[in-house]
Amino acid sequence: MKIYCVNWQAADDAELERQHYPDIEFILARSSVDVAATLDPDLARTVDAVINHSPSLNVPLPPAAFPRVRIAVRSGVGFDNIDTAGWGARNVPACNVPDYGTTEVADHALGLMLALTRGTTSYANEIVAAGVDGWHFGKAPLIRRHRGATFGVVGLGRIGLAAARRAAAFDMKVVFYDPLLLSGVDLSTGYDRVHSLGELMGRSDVVSIHAPLNASTRGMLNAAAFAAAKPGLVIINTARGPIIDLDALEAAMRQGVVAGAGLDVLPGEPGDLEHPLLAAWRRGEAWIRDRLVVTPHAAFYSPASMIDLRLKAIEVIHAYLTEGRLTNCVNAEYLK
Repeated sequence: MKIYCVNWQAADDAELERQHYPDIEFILARSSVDVAATLDPDLARTVDAVINHSPSLNVPLPPAAFPRVRIAVRSGVGFDNIDTAGWGARNVPACNVPDYGTTEVADHALGLMLALTRGTTSYANEIVAAGVDGWHFGKAPLIRRHRGATFGVVGLGRIGLAAARRAAAFDMKVVFYDPLLLSGVDLSTGYDRVHSLGELMGRSDVVSIHAPLNASTRGMLNAAAFAAAKPGLVIINTARGPIIDLDALEAAMRQGVVAGAGLDVLPGEPGDLEHPLLAAWRRGEAWIRDRLVVTPHAAFYSPASMIDLRLKAIEVIHAYLTEGRLTNCVNAEYLK
C-alpha cells in the first residue's frame, strides 16, 4: 500500500506513521503554493491513497494526477480545500478527520472569550507598555460577568457542543443555531435552539462560530447579521475565516455594535494584515485597542492533537483499503 502525503507539514519524515503502519509506504511531498506543478507525476500514478496535509484554504489537490487512487483524505476537520466533487466524479471517496482536536478548539474559543471579557491580554499589555502606570483593574475595556450572560453557538457539532458545555460551566445561558441538526435530536443539554442567525445574534452576549465553510456559510456573518446583533456583542471565530465578512466586522466594531472579536482564522492564510481592521489593530489605534485578539489558526494545536490527527488520517485509509470500511466520507452525494 502506497500513500502520497501532499503538502507534508511536519518537520520529521513520518516516523510516527511508519512505526504504527509498517506495511504502508509513505511518500512525502513538502508544502508548495503550486501543488500541481510540484507533484512527481511518475510517483503520483502509482499511489493507492492521497492525503492533503495543508491547512491553507487555497491549495488545490488535482484528482486527475492520481489515476490509481482509491481514497483521498483531508488531514483535518475542514474539507473546503479538497475537491470533493472531482474525487466523487471518479467514484473515489473523500474523507476528513473530524474527531481530533475537539477539546483544543473548544478551549481556545473560550480562551479568546476570556482574553477579551476578563482582560487577560489587556492587563498584560498595559503593564508591559506603561509599567506601574498600567497597574490598574480599570485598564481592560470589555470586562463583564459571565454568569447569566448568553453564549450563542453557530453549529452545534462536536466542537460547538464542547464549547457550549464549557460556557455552561461558567453559568452562561447557551443558545444555538444549526439548521443542519435534525429536529427531535435529544441533546440532553437544556440549551435553547433558535432557527435564524438573526435571532441568535440578537439574544447573545458572545457568539462562537463552529460551522464548516460552504456556500451557505461563506460570508454568513455579514452586515445584516451584525445589524441584528445585541449591542456589545463579542464574536469568536475558530472555524473558518471566510465565514466572517471582515469589512462588515470592521464597520460593526467602529460603530460599537460589536464590542470585541477573537479571531483564530482569517480569510486567506496567512491573513492579509493590511486589511483596514487588522492594520488598525497592529497600529494600536485607540478605537480598537484591547478589543481584538488574533491567533494564527492555532486553535487545533497541541502535541497530543497532532499525534491524533496524523494517526487518524492513516486509520481512515487503512480501514478502507484493507477492510472496505469507509469512515468520515464527505462526498457521499457524488459517489455511485
